[in-house]
Amino acid sequence: MKVINLDHISSNPLLPEVKAAMIEAINADYANPSSQHTPGEAAATFLEKAREQVAGLINSATPKEVVFTSGGTESNNHAVKGVALANMEKGKHIITTNIEHNSVIRSLKRLQSQGFQITSVSVDEGGRVDPRNIADAIRKDTILVSVMHSNNETGTIQPIQEIGEITRKNKVIFHCDAVDSVGMVPVDVRQLNVDLLSFASNSFYGPTGVGWLYIRKGTRVFPMLDGGVQEGNKRAGTENLIGIIGMGVAAEAAARDLKTRMAYLSGLKEKFLRALPDYVTECIINTHPEFSLPHLVSISPRYIEGESVMLMLDDEQIAVSTRSACATGSLRASHVLLSIGLSHADAQGTLVIAFGVDNTEEDVDTFLEKLQKTVKTLRDISPLYQKIHGAG
Repeated sequence: MKVINLDHISSNPLLPEVKAAMIEAINADYANPSSQHTPGEAAATFLEKAREQVAGLINSATPKEVVFTSGGTESNNHAVKGVALANMEKGKHIITTNIEHNSVIRSLKRLQSQGFQITSVSVDEGGRVDPRNIADAIRKDTILVSVMHSNNETGTIQPIQEIGEITRKNKVIFHCDAVDSVGMVPVDVRQLNVDLLSFASNSFYGPTGVGWLYIRKGTRVFPMLDGGVQEGNKRAGTENLIGIIGMGVAAEAAARDLKTRMAYLSGLKEKFLRALPDYVTECIINTHPEFSLPHLVSISPRYIEGESVMLMLDDEQIAVSTRSACATGSLRASHVLLSIGLSHADAQGTLVIAFGVDNTEEDVDTFLEKLQKTVKTLRDISPLYQKIHGAG
């Protein structure tokens, strides 16, 4: 039986052209790109080609502003901690929001234990931050603002360009976690006025375990890894050349196919949302109706637990998520969903559905049918549902 993957926010299958490029690179047995001999120089040529490919995807002024990392978590850690350590003589105040990814939240908690002060700005019921609240939070000792481009649980997109205009005016460094946005929606670092931007290859059908951090020229960032002088002395360690080559091909494909990809995924998402009320009643939609990723939607069927729904759907060969894969296993309700006003019960009943280019309209139809059956089964044995609606 075909497995229907509706959890593309956690990872994506490799594009055929990406897989082919990586296999070719493995068979070529490339040398270390830092080596000075001829094989090393050949490897460095492929490394720099990939740097140009990913820089082109985000309209970076120069490929040298791209620093390769092991993925989104490292990129976020490097940006937040690196800026703090490099600029602490100017101040120790950092501004963020209450819906950020754990890799940003925990980096900030680490800095807070070292004497940094953190201001967390709330979002509205739609999951968006008001740029005016960011402006109001800026102080003379503010050295960094970190706001994600799109949320990995709700898909809601933030007003990054407006926030960037505020930080640029106040001469405050601006970091943006765009892991779930790059390759899925247009992201132009110069238009957004950001100084640092985090990415992960697997978000746009590249390999896992590889990503990059855009660092605008002139931005002071302290290296997080000590060792060699790779990546312009910004990130020590031999680069994951095979993964980077795959990421470069994925970035080039994303830039080429972005409009087509967005239109197709939006069609699947709209079909699902349009039909959902006919299959599941009393279901909260947590994703912003206008400002959101084309492929992701968060829903909360009331009176039941999302984990139970996920496991029952898994038995039906349908993969969905209840929250960020990085938070899987946590018994706490999602801080993101609580921030937009959901009750603990509704937050625990949430599903995250992320469509991919490998999904079809038939997949959406099958999912709706299986979801309806699953929700009915769980509500029939839900004490909360029976208390409110009665037996039958």
